[in-house]
Amino acid sequence: MDLNHLISNAQHMPNIPKVVQELIQSFGEENIDSSEVAQKLNKDQAMTAKVLRMANSSKYGGHRQVGSVNDAVVLLGFNALRTMVLASGLTSSFPTPDGFNIKEFWIKSFTVGTISKWVAKHVPDTDPETAFTCGMIHDIGGLLTHILVNKEAQEIDRVVEKGADRIEMENSRLGFNFTEAGAELAHRWKFPEDIVDGIRHQLSPQVSEDEYKTLAGIVYIAKYIYENQDQELETLVSNFPLEHGKSLGMDVVAVLDKLEETRELDSGMDELLH
Repeated sequence: MDLNHLISNAQHMPNIPKVVQELIQSFGEENIDSSEVAQKLNKDQAMTAKVLRMANSSKYGGHRQVGSVNDAVVLLGFNALRTMVLASGLTSSFPTPDGFNIKEFWIKSFTVGTISKWVAKHVPDTDPETAFTCGMIHDIGGLLTHILVNKEAQEIDRVVEKGADRIEMENSRLGFNFTEAGAELAHRWKFPEDIVDGIRHQLSPQVSEDEYKTLAGIVYIAKYIYENQDQELETLVSNFPLEHGKSLGMDVVAVLDKLEETRELDSGMDELLH
């Protein structure tokens, strides 16, 4: 199968709202007119309602009342608001493939995103909200694959549950895997290249002897923490991927000392799934 051909000719490709597309393009821009963004967001009443509901949750608003998008920008900051709008726009844009647990998918995605944000705070010169976004969409290619070729994707899921390697099965049956599908979709949606690379190289962030993809490394560690969250803390610490932490320039001692914090993290995004 040819991935580009599949995406280009798909009848049920997700269409993200215009304000979300504009916010994607704002990554990396230094001079953003947040009032202009707020004005555009206000035109989408359904999304505005979702964002304000999140902004007033205990995770974000606390005792402060957020009554408008402008209030959210002032109280939370533009980057946090952008994260909320992206999450809201993406969760409402994708159709639910037959036999696919979309709620479970987004809960996992938000959790990996939240852990990525936590990890990024320990990585020099890295924006935590950008790391959240990359973590949140790290598996968007898996959802896309179920939309494009659901029958084959479900068959792959079944053999993976029996112990098969997902990447090998996807490459063998489809000719591409979820990281490539996710990176291609992120590229078409015009996410910045560092996020596209973060998705594409999440399994192997060290792309050459001299090049290590920072967001891919953050997602790699976040997935390790997520996938081993039921382990004893001592096991989580002893098996921690230290080489990736070092490549990211993390203070590994400080991270391991605080690793228990990741078990209490809350994305604040579950409001979107009700």
